[in-house]
Amino acid sequence: MSDLFSNYILLIKTIIMDSETFGVEQGYGEQAIEWMNEEAKKMGWKFEARLYNQEIKTRNFGTFEMFSLIGDPKAARELTMRASKRFKIKVIEGGYKTRKFLMRFAKNEYGVVKKGDRVIGQIEFESSRLAHGDWKITKEERR
Repeated sequence: MSDLFSNYILLIKTIIMDSETFGVEQGYGEQAIEWMNEEAKKMGWKFEARLYNQEIKTRNFGTFEMFSLIGDPKAARELTMRASKRFKIKVIEGGYKTRKFLMRFAKNEYGVVKKGDRVIGQIEFESSRLAHGDWKITKEERR
């Protein structure tokens, strides 16, 4: 991995994912979420995504409309990649966490920025553990 996410960080997936660190390029939120939910229903996958009116601006990748999801992590990653290809947009595939447990006042998640099949960068998010706060980008890196 890169300097941004040093070697000691391992990315893990959970069986049922619930994450708020997924995003689609600004202007495509409504139609991409609607399409992903319809595709999941057609395929019989456990997946539901919803926009939650937060936008994240990055220096390197542009602005994203963030969405939360509940469901199968494999389905979530597959559908975000397919939405990226279908609408020719950049997406943030989030929900990655460190395996280490650190007692901190902030919680961290990591995301991968993709365009189609290509990974074009990585992002680290941070939010308050004590109150429901918005996610903020602490680090970002182009590939």
